[in-house]
Amino acid sequence: MKLAIFDLDNTLIGGDSDYEWGQFMVRKGVVDGEYYARQNDAFYEDYKAGTLDILAYQRFALAPLVGQSLETLAAWHAEFMQTSIIPIALPKARALIERHRLQGHHLLVITATNRFITEPIVQWLGIDALIATEPERDELGHILGDVVGVPSFQEGKIQRLEHWLSQQKVTVSEMWFYSDSRNDLPLLQRANHPVAVDPDDFLRAEASRLGWPVISLRD
Repeated sequence: MKLAIFDLDNTLIGGDSDYEWGQFMVRKGVVDGEYYARQNDAFYEDYKAGTLDILAYQRFALAPLVGQSLETLAAWHAEFMQTSIIPIALPKARALIERHRLQGHHLLVITATNRFITEPIVQWLGIDALIATEPERDELGHILGDVVGVPSFQEGKIQRLEHWLSQQKVTVSEMWFYSDSRNDLPLLQRANHPVAVDPDDFLRAEASRLGWPVISLRD
């Protein structure tokens, strides 16, 4: 298998879906706006610095979803797609996806953001395979506020990818990985074809040092 892996946030879309969801929760009045926005900003700064406590953040992000009906969550997400995600779509990202698809490469998104937020976005991008941080749910699918298993963050992306590959029962002959973030250095170093996409300053410096391609999907 030739595998093209994409990070989602600030790679295939021109923003961070986790952060944007927090802002959406504030606009909807679901949370205490001032407190929640302040915490959301602080977690995002930790993420950019490479120091995020992923479990603490996921519990924070999932808390407003606990106790909500599946119908309410679906309606919120549909509104979120229209108001927050579609406006930050990147035509060049879709073109990149299609180039890999036309070459017969298997397409996969791997993201630290939870599946509730990301699955509809990834499907909208035309990619079926997704590895995301998994929210804990009850037997009916309601979100319980914690995560299940290893979050797909930093080295956890490698663990989750290896588990996924073992389930697929395939051998990867070539692997591309596209990301913007210093947090993805472990998986970038694992890929045959690491590509820095509109990278943060730390990743840009590492890509330059290691001779990795640096591209923009926003120009």
